[in-house]
Amino acid sequence: MAATTETNRTLLTMRVRKATYLASTLLLAAGLGVFAGSGQAQSTAHKKTVSSKARASAHGKRNSRRSTSRRERGQKVPTPDRISEIQQALAKDGSFSGKPNGKWDASTIEATRKFQEAHGLNPTGKLDAKTLQQLGLGSQTSGVAPPMPPVSSSSLQKTTPPQATRQR
Repeated sequence: MAATTETNRTLLTMRVRKATYLASTLLLAAGLGVFAGSGQAQSTAHKKTVSSKARASAHGKRNSRRSTSRRERGQKVPTPDRISEIQQALAKDGSFSGKPNGKWDASTIEATRKFQEAHGLNPTGKLDAKTLQQLGLGSQTSGVAPPMPPVSSSSLQKTTPPQATRQR
């Protein structure tokens, strides 16, 4: 009878182990299923967000943050008033013989080229900073040196010069 009791205990222990293993496996699988389901839910929510943004832009609605921060790159074409101003300056110099009309035409390009050649500039016929300066229409600093980096408030704080620290 002792052998039977021992066998029953062994069988019972094996069954408990199998049940524990099966239960832990099922819990693990269920946990992974929950996490996988939440990942799908997140990606579905992301897709909905993207598609709603696409729909909003298709209907002509714009995000105010984007439209205010957009910046066109490159140089802009001078306005007719500015071209007239340039033509007047070229005429004053004697390079332009026509009447200022506000159009950047072949005679204006030729006059610009003549002006540039007469003043020792590269005669391209195109407007650049040095040409505008020579005409008296440009900035005093534009085209003279490369742009300087913006000054930050931290660089404005007083510091001791390195020479003063060496002398001490």
